[in-house]
Amino acid sequence: MKNSAKKSSTPPVIDPYLPNNGNFGYRVSRYELDLQYKVNSHRLAGTATITAVTLASLQTFTLDLSEALGVTKVTVNGRRPAGFATSGGKLRIRLAEALPTGSAMSIAVRYGGSPKPIRTLWGEVGFEELSNGALVAGQPNGSPSWFPCDDHPSSKASYRIQISTDSPYYAVAPGELVGRRVRAGQTVWTYEQPEPTSSYLTTLQIGMYGLHRIAKAPVAMQAVIPDRLRANFNHDFGRQPQMLKLFVKLFGPYPLSSGYTVVVTEDDLEIPLEAQGVSIFGANHCDGARGSERLIAHELAHQWFGNSVTARRWRDIWLHEGFACYAEWLWSEHSGGRSAGDLAADYHQRLLAAPQDLLLADPGPRDMFDDRVYKRGALTLHALRGVVGDDRFFALLRDWTTRYRHGTVVTDDFTGLAANYADVSLRPLWESWLYSTEVPGL
Repeated sequence: MKNSAKKSSTPPVIDPYLPNNGNFGYRVSRYELDLQYKVNSHRLAGTATITAVTLASLQTFTLDLSEALGVTKVTVNGRRPAGFATSGGKLRIRLAEALPTGSAMSIAVRYGGSPKPIRTLWGEVGFEELSNGALVAGQPNGSPSWFPCDDHPSSKASYRIQISTDSPYYAVAPGELVGRRVRAGQTVWTYEQPEPTSSYLTTLQIGMYGLHRIAKAPVAMQAVIPDRLRANFNHDFGRQPQMLKLFVKLFGPYPLSSGYTVVVTEDDLEIPLEAQGVSIFGANHCDGARGSERLIAHELAHQWFGNSVTARRWRDIWLHEGFACYAEWLWSEHSGGRSAGDLAADYHQRLLAAPQDLLLADPGPRDMFDDRVYKRGALTLHALRGVVGDDRFFALLRDWTTRYRHGTVVTDDFTGLAANYADVSLRPLWESWLYSTEVPGL
């Protein structure tokens, strides 16, 4: 009997929250970007060399790349492919012959143009012009606006980024600054990021900035800021070393070898941005009133929760934002401000007054950056802390950041690990906080 069922014509996706991002058939281990950027003309050009291995027999494959950037040349293992084209946010490459499973690939892409932010449900993300410079806001899918990549948080790789700018400008990228040379009015900056990094956490910041060293040990901390904001920065960000010391005590060792850099732009920014080993704030967050300290703590905490331990799929974004939000409360508690319990009670009342239609473990793409994800995630952790006690709670957090250091995780990984730190079943807690829309009692 002939099967009359129709096969689905819907192409497979890596992540339904961002169905056009991520790619099949290979795994990337390294990106090497050799870039030039002209601030006055807003022109970006360069070559991306991508090291990968095939996961299946592969003749045609894709990379995520904005159509605003024109591709002029592609080679795979030193050979030109049978063809390539960019459309729909994808660079499609067709090889003359298929590569067997397990084959090494070195993909070189020469490209250039005037990069544009990518329009999303959450506003524009990606490469953006400033009044006198540029920034990259990568989360969640902005990286294809400035380089070809496998743009999904589950895909982590090391990076080497070389960026040439006009000499008055300072350039920041993730990792350690391993080279800086001036030649013919241009400065070439070279950054090496050895720890595995998701593409959305790779960034580029360019502006008329000065370097301000904050601390050398136990973690190198520095700021790259406009000179006019130096005094305000010293006041507003002055307690960052104490924050770091507290978070190391509570969360475990700082996860990155290159230290931590804060960039403050000349322009105002609606919200701060996190990247690997870097946080970006606007001039409005550095006004001399110390009004953004909770955000400073939040972005620093992301280096553990989100950047090192990264959600494998966007539905589990609470593992980033809930943890970073709770870190705000912990800093308040340990720095003479309101206790975490007091803040939890306050935000619990606010959640009760808000629409109760959000599922924390799967909020949906439109709501994944909703403030309720942040606050309900933090409240979930506070409820867990109340059940297991402080000693076990913070031991769990340190185990979590150590066990999954530079890895990717899902919610079940956390709930499974937490079971080892409780004398009672945690299932009722998870059911009420993660898998129900109704806000439970504290």
